[in-house]
Amino acid sequence: MALWKKETREEAKKQLWLAGPMIFLISLMFVGHLGEIYLAAVSLSSSLVNSTGYNVMMGLSSALDTFCGQAYGAKQYHMLGVHTQGAMVVLILVTIPVSIMWVYLEPILELLHQDKEVAKLAQLYARYLIPSLSANALLRCITKFLQTQNIVFPMVLATGLTSLLHLLLCWIFILKLGLGIKGSAIAVCISNWFNTIIFALYIRFSPSCKQTWTGFSKESLHIIPKFLKLAFPSTIMVW
Repeated sequence: MALWKKETREEAKKQLWLAGPMIFLISLMFVGHLGEIYLAAVSLSSSLVNSTGYNVMMGLSSALDTFCGQAYGAKQYHMLGVHTQGAMVVLILVTIPVSIMWVYLEPILELLHQDKEVAKLAQLYARYLIPSLSANALLRCITKFLQTQNIVFPMVLATGLTSLLHLLLCWIFILKLGLGIKGSAIAVCISNWFNTIIFALYIRFSPSCKQTWTGFSKESLHIIPKFLKLAFPSTIMVW
């Protein structure tokens, strides 16, 4: 039974790992109907925003594996919430320079000898994705917080619902309303925020998180320097 539970948890984690790419894959399926140049632009932009944004969030948040794991093992349950809050502050601050980079993506791509029209469309897509970056930052931290407690099935369920919602949103914004690649990016933003809010509501109201999330604490600001010492090396390893 213990082995089955472990295998199930690992499989659930794999599904969560695939959730982000799945949203972009669904978007690409719909964008493909717009034409080759749009598909090329969104593919290029997705690759860059993943490497410069979402992967950075994943790397930084991976430090929580250590801090939350230690706190949980020592039965200092409230420290899971404290460490998670500190990580949230750091990741939200990191979204600022990343967002600026996305705003000026076109000249960067032109320096890399990309087609001007593709570079322009890729920048447009990246700009509309900016609101999703802060959602992803929070989502990464919340995911680590829940995984440490082996709470994975609610996350898998929420992620599945998000994927279904994203299918509907892509159809509405891209095909029905004719917003093109802007509609694709808007759908990604809404889907990411939907997933994040569902996770946050679970933490707020679930009895499973009563001991580990006791509200926002000023103590979370004091653990930031210690978090950074581990977070940046972790990011380099992931990147």
